[in-house]
Amino acid sequence: MKFSYKFSNLLGTVYREGDLLFTPDGNSVISPVGNRISIFDLRSNKATTLPIESKYSYNALDISPNGCTLIAINEQGDAHMISLISQTIVHKYRFKRKAPGPFTGEYNAFIMEKVFHAAYDETTCVDWSSDSKVIAVGSKDMTVKLYPLDKWSNFKIYSLGSHTDSIVSCFFEKNSLDLISISKNGQMCVWESSMETNDFKQIEAPPSKKQKSAEDLDEDDIDVSKVPERTEEELAAALKDVRVEDNAVEEDKLYYKRIARHYLGDAPRKDDRKAILTAASYHKTTKVLVTGFSSGAFFIHEMPDCNLIHSLSISEQEITSICLNSTADWIALGCSGFGQLLVWEWQSETYVLKQQGHSNNMTCVAYSIDGQLLATGGDDGKVKLWNIHSGFCFVTFQEHTNAVTGIAFSGTKKFAVSASLDGTVRCFDVLRYRNFKTLTTPRPVQLTCVAVDTSGEFVAAGGQDVFEIFLWSVKLGRLLEILSGHEGPVAGLAFSPTPASTTLASVSWDKTLKIWDAIEKGSAHETIELLSDGLCVAFNPNGQEVAVGTLDSQITVFNVRTAQQMANIEGRNDLGSGRSDTDLITAKQTLKAKSFTTLCYTADGNCILAGGQSKNVCIYNVKEGIILKKFEITQNRSLDAVDDFINRRKMTEYGNVALVEEREILEGGHVTIKLPGVRKGDMASRSFKPEVRVFSLQFSPTGQAWAAATTEGLLVYSLTPGLMFDPWNLQMGITPTSVREAISNRDHTNALMMAMKLNDANLIQEVMENVPFKDVELTISTLGEQYVERLLTILANSLDTSRHLEYYLHWTQHVLTYHGPRIKAQQNMPALISLQKSLTRKYDQLSKICDFNKYTLQYLVRQGALMAKDDKTEAMTYDEEDVSEGEQPVYEMQYESD
Repeated sequence: MKFSYKFSNLLGTVYREGDLLFTPDGNSVISPVGNRISIFDLRSNKATTLPIESKYSYNALDISPNGCTLIAINEQGDAHMISLISQTIVHKYRFKRKAPGPFTGEYNAFIMEKVFHAAYDETTCVDWSSDSKVIAVGSKDMTVKLYPLDKWSNFKIYSLGSHTDSIVSCFFEKNSLDLISISKNGQMCVWESSMETNDFKQIEAPPSKKQKSAEDLDEDDIDVSKVPERTEEELAAALKDVRVEDNAVEEDKLYYKRIARHYLGDAPRKDDRKAILTAASYHKTTKVLVTGFSSGAFFIHEMPDCNLIHSLSISEQEITSICLNSTADWIALGCSGFGQLLVWEWQSETYVLKQQGHSNNMTCVAYSIDGQLLATGGDDGKVKLWNIHSGFCFVTFQEHTNAVTGIAFSGTKKFAVSASLDGTVRCFDVLRYRNFKTLTTPRPVQLTCVAVDTSGEFVAAGGQDVFEIFLWSVKLGRLLEILSGHEGPVAGLAFSPTPASTTLASVSWDKTLKIWDAIEKGSAHETIELLSDGLCVAFNPNGQEVAVGTLDSQITVFNVRTAQQMANIEGRNDLGSGRSDTDLITAKQTLKAKSFTTLCYTADGNCILAGGQSKNVCIYNVKEGIILKKFEITQNRSLDAVDDFINRRKMTEYGNVALVEEREILEGGHVTIKLPGVRKGDMASRSFKPEVRVFSLQFSPTGQAWAAATTEGLLVYSLTPGLMFDPWNLQMGITPTSVREAISNRDHTNALMMAMKLNDANLIQEVMENVPFKDVELTISTLGEQYVERLLTILANSLDTSRHLEYYLHWTQHVLTYHGPRIKAQQNMPALISLQKSLTRKYDQLSKICDFNKYTLQYLVRQGALMAKDDKTEAMTYDEEDVSEGEQPVYEMQYESD
């Protein structure tokens, strides 16, 4: 099995905080998601996350006019120059350190031009003039200051006041120095400039003494004996000329005049008096201004008259970022409170994009049987379904009234079930998007886990405050059995993946693992004693083994039939420590209390994926009991417990500085400490800084990817075929040249086997497409059994990428015809599931196109019939008129000739 899994996408979280951006073509939105950056393509309806990661969360973004370079700055002031073509960080720069240069011997991609020190408080916004000669900077000191990039004789630094609150945004007009400034209390001022940048005058260098004229000589350079005497009248006339010249210089200087003042905050304050303006964006070409408020409302005004065009309220949380695309048709809005990202087309009043992640922690995740869908549940009581290929959430169920603790797909992919602390298990139809069954217990019980059998007929859930397992029938919607026997909260449930098997494994805090067959034997069960409290359980895909994670950081594997221990894995040292800012003990001591809280077998059943109370996800070999690879899910130090050691700068003789409350003036009591004992994301806490954790793990049935529900969101890791040479069963003499020689000699079977041993995707595709259509059946029939599974994987990838659909379907048909009995004998083959996934996806894509074409042709045929009927009626009318008048009109002659 391969373990070269790399981060591929981030789901479940679409926006955290910071600036939103449209690409220059206006078709994509760039959103900062924690310490990662996601790009939402609105044309192709696809979301991707860049494979880069910062040590802290990003909060400021900007993109170059050509759309190739992105500048991203995190909370600590580190700037990353990112190439959107190669999707890599080209250069890093720290603003709070001494600039690298020739003296330090370090490369610097940024050259410092100037430093301005005119503001008296923090700067809040920046805008450039159209010719890049002047910078407008807004500040919390309620002023907007203008800085020239070059030295001008008639313009230095200019300050604009007239505001009574901190500045939120300021914007130059296009090809002008006219300015719009907006403050936090909704006050907007329109400023008119007295001149343009073309009127700026360069500062002339003072002439040397050799080049001085007689008029410019200093007093020391003048020979007084040679200066002619002047009368009082001549001196008065000369002084008058000097004053005229000084007035002319004053008239050439830049000054601003406020021509209008508007109060944008009056409209939202009718409903909410505390609403303040939080974000604004201005399109300089169309003169459209969009402003967002803390009440969740936004307004569109036409400038400079400030005419209200449109208004809408999108949520109850404040709007933290607004952006307009190149044509000002689409407005991107971000709400950090809900993690919401919207793209609104204001002219047609429709949503182009409406995505929202879980407002609190994501607690559980499940793959569908074909690996195309992901279902997630969160502490906010919502269940969301995500499309793996597009990266978008396409349906949200909000029927639960408390946190969702477990989720699972049925074996037929027709529905998903979820358990919640509200005491219900709900069944959701994946096709019709509705909650069609609600399963309840005889008395209120907080349910902690849920499982569905392979046939999709039975659902089981375990209780937290009542130590029982409840078994329902999905068809009947009735409670069939209550399984008693545990003496502690039921922590995990799992049905056997073997078809026609209803074996159920449950693990509890009472240090026992129980094997049930409730359908045939009722409450009769087999008990296996554990050395510590059981936390999670997972079945091997072959249905013969079950793995249990316990509180002492061990993973134990048992045989289901004999109850014998097959393997034991010690994972305490692999979890990795992490010290929180508020921890009073070291990370080494904290590690003793950590354990694995979620387990999952790989698709082939040879390895186990484990995660828990740390930032690491480990892959273990079951038979050998050793760790094969460790994945670090995040480097984001904006989260808690990422580092093993606390920064010594935070440590004082009185303790950790992080434990000291820091309240800011007039900021509503913003503090840095969280409530005592809070480990999960509690939005009611004084500071939302959750600890990094892995809540749930799930391996894709195709074996090509796995997903982890973490504090950062839903991380998807997949096998990405790269340029690495990865042969399989390679022998001497097998080279690309020998493969092509076999193709030219029409030895297609030998060429295909050699190409698969080289494992080069392009070479394999070249060999397959050189096989004549009539020889495909013969080539497959002579292929060895060991090549069948690899050929199915290749066909699955080819169906996704190639345009020769019928040709590869012909290959697929003959592979399944000749080798079907052997494939059916294997209970679990990830390659076959991957092929099914590709076929289903291709069918969905083509069915939409075919339906559209079919209905379009029906419409055209119907319109043609109606037009022919109307033409025939007109022709009969004209014939009657010709008979009555005895003349043939010109129109009828033209019609007949046509």
